[in-house]
Amino acid sequence: MTVPLHGPHRAVARRSLLVAGTGAALALTLGAPAHATARQSFGRYGSPAARLTPLTLYVHPGGAGDFTTVQSALDAGSGAGRTLVLAPGTYRETVNVTAAHAGLALIGASEDPRDVVIVYDNAAGTPVPGGGGATYGTSGSATTSVRAADFTAHRITFANDFLRADHPVVTATQAVAVKVTGDRAAFHHCRFLGHQDTLYADTAALSTFDRQYFAHCYVEGDVDFVFGRATAVFEHCRFHTLDRDVDFTPEGMVFAPSTARANPYGFLAARCRITSGAENGAYKLARPWVPSSDSTAWPSLVVRDTAIGPGIDTDAPYTDMREAYPWQTMRFREYGNAGPGAVVSVPANRPQLTAAEARTRSREKYLGDWRPYQPH
Repeated sequence: MTVPLHGPHRAVARRSLLVAGTGAALALTLGAPAHATARQSFGRYGSPAARLTPLTLYVHPGGAGDFTTVQSALDAGSGAGRTLVLAPGTYRETVNVTAAHAGLALIGASEDPRDVVIVYDNAAGTPVPGGGGATYGTSGSATTSVRAADFTAHRITFANDFLRADHPVVTATQAVAVKVTGDRAAFHHCRFLGHQDTLYADTAALSTFDRQYFAHCYVEGDVDFVFGRATAVFEHCRFHTLDRDVDFTPEGMVFAPSTARANPYGFLAARCRITSGAENGAYKLARPWVPSSDSTAWPSLVVRDTAIGPGIDTDAPYTDMREAYPWQTMRFREYGNAGPGAVVSVPANRPQLTAAEARTRSREKYLGDWRPYQPH
């Protein structure tokens, strides 16, 4: 997004989360035969010597696979239907999944998504090397960009570890971990780490209603850290607001949808959890994003059957991004939520679905004829 939260841009360093669990995995590259290393690293997904299919490529940062980086594997296998199995490790790189990679699956070879980390640290205001003073912008800051249809990711951490405190001269601090624009993109048991604008759930064009599905995922950040105009369903996910070293409130917002007016569905969070590392009431649940590129946007968000912790302001859980587009005119609704952050202190400030309306706010309605795979 191009609209930052007003005030200082200081942050608490959280890099320890990015590397947790990777040390033992990387140690496998030392003192072990290559075939043994491959078997241990890739686990039940086999090794380059025993492939799942001819379209499967193995990525290992220590050299025990077909490639050492995710992007080099993508560049070598641009055909549809590829599977990349990623060994445990930290992949410090930017990743670009183009439309030519339709049907791509990224599979973390560990049962713990903390063990497979794709991370970089570009921000919107970071200068592009050799760019004559140009900066990346919000979309260009993404560590991982996905434009392919039918994309799937399992048990991977996607992160942007740009820290405001490390770059005091950078004022555009939006730093995206993942930007997704392909239709029928699914993420299972994945983690998305960042601060401002962590997860950009978007569409390829204003006229396309690209669908995305997130199941059993973890997303953390501070300012508008789940945003975009996609039709996106989040089930059994956890959204965690970070503590910020700032002297103003709110410290941030969880959601900032920018749904196109013609799209009947925007963001749906069902049976999720919203937790906080900040003080009680420091965060808003959402604010509407009406970008300059689409002044007719009509942001849509439904949060239902979700446990909301005390980090959310119950007196005023929603706020405006721009005065010209008040949140009260947007499609913001809740239903069946529980927890200290779900208390309806001022009914007018917390619009609720009726029981009849709630029956139409489901994964099946939002995703239509697409039934994403449901792993255990």
